[in-house]
Order: sequence, then structure tokens, then C-alpha cells
Amino acid sequence: MSFLTVGHRGVMGVEPENTLRSFRRAEREGVDQIELDLHLSKDGALVVMHDGSVDRTTDGKGQIRDLTLAEVRGLDAGLGERVPVFEEVLDAVARPIQAEIKDTAAARVLAATLRERGETSRVSVLSFHDEALAEIHTLLPGVATVLVAGASGPDVVPRAQAVGARLVSLDLTRLTLDTVRRCHAAGIAVMAWTVNTPQDWALARALGLDGAATDLPPAQGRDLPVPPRA
Repeated sequence: MSFLTVGHRGVMGVEPENTLRSFRRAEREGVDQIELDLHLSKDGALVVMHDGSVDRTTDGKGQIRDLTLAEVRGLDAGLGERVPVFEEVLDAVARPIQAEIKDTAAARVLAATLRERGETSRVSVLSFHDEALAEIHTLLPGVATVLVAGASGPDVVPRAQAVGARLVSLDLTRLTLDTVRRCHAAGIAVMAWTVNTPQDWALARALGLDGAATDLPPAQGRDLPVPPRA
């Protein structure tokens, strides 16, 4: 596979994260895929936000699970942007999307949405939680799943295989060459988060990674294009 550049929450280093403005900017800047995060509102909407609460990224307070979609919609997510729902992102950009889910409840709603919208080939599903990925794999076996993990370790390959993931996304600062080699030997691609500086991109090249999530438009962070892995 060629090297995959993923816009982390859009391009959150230069735009309000997880907003339509950020996603559209990421697409204009030429990322290969756009990553976003999903939580369920009190009334079951797929709200695009990283944190479980609205406190950090909006002018409001409270847990998303305790707020209705209408209440979330009334918040400013930065520069006058509103918090989007997943369906709006599908309509706003044409790039492939990596959707990160936090639990099995969100997995079920997301699976239903992907089926209804006919988006099972454009969207891949990420999670730190094996049970959420397993739920997606059961409900929609054709949808690509991506295991996200903080640390490298001997359990990465069997965990990925158990949930049908052919790609893992790992913390660059804790990623080892041995883990990359073991994943590749098992036919599993490896990307890292978060790759922003020229030093980060150099490390990504040295490790032979298949992709990277970045907070910045790719040209701003790296000094040279990252070649595809041989």
C-alpha cells in the first residue's frame, strides 16, 4: 500500500477540531483520509467530538450523553462552528473517513447509519476498545476496522486479528521497529499518531510505517514526502 496521510480531527493544528471547517480544510490540503471521533448524544445522535464532555472544545459544559442534539447544536465549537453530526460530515467531504468510536452502543448506531447511507466502503471504523470493533465486525463484516493502541506490545497482532483489523494505529512515541515488523509479517499495516514535526516524519520513514495521522496540513509538518514502503 502507498503511504496513508490521515487528517487528525481534520487539521486540528490550524482549525477547530472535529468541525466541518476542519474537515473541509483537510480535504483541500490533500490528506488521503479524514479522522473523526463519535459519541452518542442523550437522544442517540452520532455527535462528532473527541471528548466525552463538551467542556474543552465548546463554550458549553456537560457530558455529551447527558445533552440532547439540540443542546449540543447550540454550542460554539470555535470560530462560530457548530458541533456536527456524522451524517453532515459524510455530505461535506468526499475523502475516505476514519471514524473512531468509544463503545458498543455507538458501534451499533454507526453500523446502522453506514448501512442506510451506503457508506460501508468509504468509512473505516477505529477504536481503542476491542469489543466495539468486534461489534462492528459482526454487524458489518465488510467494513474495514482499525485497532488503536497506545503502546506497542506482543498482543497487538492477536488483538487486531481477533477483531478483523488489517490496520493498527499506534502511538508514535511508544512504537518499536519490532512491533512494525511483527505486524507486517502478519499482513497488518501500521500507522502512527500523532506525526507533526519533521522529526516525527523522519521517524515514520525510519520505522517503515504505512501511514500517519497528523494535526497539520501535511506540507506544513514534514520536510520531505514520505515514500511508500517497499
